[in-house]
Amino acid sequence: MKPMKGKSQKTKVGSEISGNARVDRRTKDLVKRLKPGEIAIIDHPDLDRVAADALVAAGVVAVLNASASITGRYPNGGPIRVVRGGALLIDGLGGDLLEKVSEGDELRVVGGEVWRGTELLASGAPLEEARILEEMERARANIGFELERFAANTLEYIQSEARVMFDPLDIPVLKTSFDGRHALVVVRGHDYQKDLAALKPYIREYVPVLIGVDGGADALLDLGFKPDIILGDFDSLSERALRCGADLVHHVHLDGRAPGRENLEAWGLRAGSDYQEFVADGMSEDVAMLLAYESGSPLIVAVGTHATMVEMLDKGRRGMASTFLTRLRLGPVLVDAKGVNRLYEGRVRRRDLIALVVAALFAMIVVTVVSEPMHVFLDGIRVTLEDLWYTLSRQ
Repeated sequence: MKPMKGKSQKTKVGSEISGNARVDRRTKDLVKRLKPGEIAIIDHPDLDRVAADALVAAGVVAVLNASASITGRYPNGGPIRVVRGGALLIDGLGGDLLEKVSEGDELRVVGGEVWRGTELLASGAPLEEARILEEMERARANIGFELERFAANTLEYIQSEARVMFDPLDIPVLKTSFDGRHALVVVRGHDYQKDLAALKPYIREYVPVLIGVDGGADALLDLGFKPDIILGDFDSLSERALRCGADLVHHVHLDGRAPGRENLEAWGLRAGSDYQEFVADGMSEDVAMLLAYESGSPLIVAVGTHATMVEMLDKGRRGMASTFLTRLRLGPVLVDAKGVNRLYEGRVRRRDLIALVVAALFAMIVVTVVSEPMHVFLDGIRVTLEDLWYTLSRQ
């Protein structure tokens, strides 16, 4: 059973669905392997919107979550995106399901039950749209407590990180020049693909330094743009992006933590020659903006960055200290392009106007050509030319 192209296909709860299983505790790793018509098995509490959009885009027919897709901590937008995208979503199947199922197993899902042949593997709670909306309302009612914890964590980290955040940074030596150029930082956040597509004219006109934060590099390549710099922990980057010729910058924290270094080593890359290390605290997207700022970029445009409490909680962050402090440091140099695609909704494009004018002119020409006065006029020209040719040929 495969999803319809061009529109969502609603899967009724209770109907039987079958497909090959893909299993991974990290949803962002799983979506790289998913194919249309397959069943995704995840362990993802509070399924976030970016992960849900990636699952739907992969064309899954069902998402089987070992955890609760909505815990009630905050109104996460993932579950509703999965269901409205046409896939069946089943919750609370238990962590042992990921151990029982092997990659590629043929599964059948009937209601809330997961079968492999005649073996019942697990049963859970199917989530329909009405129930998801009810759960979301309850989560919104309880968000005050989560907001207090979020604010407290943010202030705690600001107290410990504020002085460090404004210290001078040791910028790695890169092939890419920022001299007089804007910088465009692309992150896999909410609506990043739509916002990036809306910025294509800006990219072509200003030719900014293109910085992909991990999977943001693949987003640039998908639109036909080669990233100049790729920065992050390289845990969600395709090999296509890795080998595209961009400057590779590995984000290392001040305490020495270097998540993703094993990925670079597995690819056979060496620090200092194949990639550079940039030591700074905060999220990789904030560090990418700091790199552009300290390198002298006069304007930094951010696409897909996380700037709200819900987005931070989706990312697993308990606060937003580094994001808040980075924005204080950059000030007016930073422009957040979040939602820029909405500015173009309903706007009449220049090429549409040109097409309309050309069509109108063509219609006028056709009407003129087939009209009787035009026939008389053309006949007059023809007779005149024939007389002129006859006269010239007699001389």
